[in-house]
Amino acid sequence: MLNCRTLFLSDIHLGCKNCQASYLLNFLKHCQVDKIYLLGDIVDLWAMQRQVFWKVQQNQVVRQLLKMAEQGTEIIYVPGNHDEAFRLYAGKNFGAIQVQLRSQHITHTGQRLLLLHGDEFDKHVQLAHWHRRLGDHLYDLLLFLNRWNQRLRRKLGQPYFSLSAYIKSKVPGARQAIARYRDAAVQRAKRGGYDGIVCGHIHHPEITLQDGILYCNDGDWIDSCTALVETIDGSLALYHCAESCQQLSVWPEPVRANVTALSKVA
Repeated sequence: MLNCRTLFLSDIHLGCKNCQASYLLNFLKHCQVDKIYLLGDIVDLWAMQRQVFWKVQQNQVVRQLLKMAEQGTEIIYVPGNHDEAFRLYAGKNFGAIQVQLRSQHITHTGQRLLLLHGDEFDKHVQLAHWHRRLGDHLYDLLLFLNRWNQRLRRKLGQPYFSLSAYIKSKVPGARQAIARYRDAAVQRAKRGGYDGIVCGHIHHPEITLQDGILYCNDGDWIDSCTALVETIDGSLALYHCAESCQQLSVWPEPVRANVTALSKVA
């Protein structure tokens, strides 16, 4: 069981065939948390316009979140571009879930963080139109390969490995786009007088300090299977959660007792 103050999730893409709902469900069932921020693309309305792909595990993720809300966990939902229709309901509550266009969070150590999905930074990436279209098609291909790679690894008894994330990390153009996105996010937080920013959107989990601003991307549940966690003492940590949960990085740099990997929860 992971006890924490805050959990940041984004890019779950419920309704999409690539959603890793079973891993997320297992993670949520082993979390004891005061507050959850859902930072966009929770439901993939774009994918559902083409084909609805809603497995039992995806429905169970929704039920688990609602159950946690009923049991006292505060849940704030900041819609993204794939679920932008829910932005029309900003300022309203759906049961115990609040919908906001953006939010802010004060950590236990007093850090003031700007929270948003991050699609507003797309214009700063400045890729040519043809390059963006090519990138979209290549990413779809990578996700297709990732699904079949994962099926093969399961049959062989091997743990989850994101082939798409690995290949993407080796492409220079992708690294440049990620750097430009990070720069835009950091500048937005700096202009607003924040100590840091937490976002998603680009499916690239990361914690880094840049220009005195803490940049946190909580990743996704399409290929990375990552969540950002604020621990009881106020530090921030990225966890990769598949067959087991493992801490990837932490800020500030660890007091060793706070960075032990979670034991297997599968």
